[in-house]
Amino acid sequence: MSAVAGAEPRRLRRLTAVTLAIAGLIVLPGFTVTPSPSPSDPDPLRAAEYWLDDYGIRDAWKTSTGSGVRIAVIDTGIGKGPVEFSGVVGGTDVSGLGSPDGRTPVGARDPDHGSWVASLAASRGTSPVTGMLGVAPDAQLLSISVGFGVSASVPFAEQIAQAIYWAVDNGADIINLSFTTNTPDWDRSWDDAFMYAFEHDVVVVAAAGNRGSGTGVVGAPATIPGVLVVGGVDPHGRASREASTQGITIAVAAPSENLLGVSADGKVVEWDGTSGAAPIVAGIAALVRSAYPDMDADDVINRIIRTATPPAGVTDLPDPLYGYGLVDAEAAVTASVPAVRENPLGSLAEWITIYRRANLVPDPEPTVPPAAVEPLPPVEQQAAASPLLPSTESLLYGTVPLAAGTVAAILVALGVTAAVRRVRLASRAPRR
Repeated sequence: MSAVAGAEPRRLRRLTAVTLAIAGLIVLPGFTVTPSPSPSDPDPLRAAEYWLDDYGIRDAWKTSTGSGVRIAVIDTGIGKGPVEFSGVVGGTDVSGLGSPDGRTPVGARDPDHGSWVASLAASRGTSPVTGMLGVAPDAQLLSISVGFGVSASVPFAEQIAQAIYWAVDNGADIINLSFTTNTPDWDRSWDDAFMYAFEHDVVVVAAAGNRGSGTGVVGAPATIPGVLVVGGVDPHGRASREASTQGITIAVAAPSENLLGVSADGKVVEWDGTSGAAPIVAGIAALVRSAYPDMDADDVINRIIRTATPPAGVTDLPDPLYGYGLVDAEAAVTASVPAVRENPLGSLAEWITIYRRANLVPDPEPTVPPAAVEPLPPVEQQAAASPLLPSTESLLYGTVPLAAGTVAAILVALGVTAAVRRVRLASRAPRR
């Protein structure tokens, strides 16, 4: 099974004076950001994060900032240096390529991908008033480094399964998967791994994939029942032509264009892709779980999809491009939403039962009692006889008839012989 890391960013470009002119940023050599006045935020870098205002995230912060919630980022690894990632509390490497703490970026292509994803979910900024903020800035992070290329010594499917088990065992409340396999099917080992997450009340968020990177339809893990799948939209809330795909498993949509990300070396970049839309929703899930500590994963997912805003002109929901609509963080943490008894996005356990035949229905109990059969009479015990001596049966049916027949044949032969002699003697006598 191969995978595309991040599902993937359509393009990557460093923040320059040209690309950030609208945001009021001036990027100097070395990529040091010098703030300039901004009407919406004292820090122009934060002002460039349009999704914070457009999707109700700043308003949601009045209720929750993600405190007490742990997000596991299963990706290329979260950089160790930037102060924005001071919320990382643990990590591991499952690829055989990174460091034991999962903080060394791995992969020849986009090794900073995991850092970009983490910064959108839970970056803590460079100070209380400067630097990029994630959607849930007070949430904790787990860094699990995965190798997406053929150079990894561990098969990709096995890496993901191990990563999920590790994340759950280390207290993850939310798992973010910003990659696609470009195929709807998944390895059987993922059945147990994802079930392990669901059974331990973990919200699993996955990117839908990008048409710009060759993903025509949603692929695994975004096809797994129960996963919160995120499609992408442009800054105007329209389905992204390049940085998103479509499919019936998409649950909600979030920004996937003109996103910001903090690299492992602390540099800020602009990038596109549902790889970024997914951690935005993972961050919103963290805000909900922080606001409602006793709420289970099924209800967290239900709040996010039921409070989403339907896009203009779309009435038949869920939609293959937008799912149930555009996420609304403020509504997700404040609206009154009835509780549910099961995951509204489907049951992986039921899917396994139907398609894997893993949980077969036991044979029904018989309704008619079995007929009683009287036992056979006991076998008469006989003393063991020598195989060299004849038995009674062999004497009666074999030896005696054979002996009698032999005697009779001998007598007949003697009679015939005597008769022949008399005939010969009679023929030799002289005639008178």
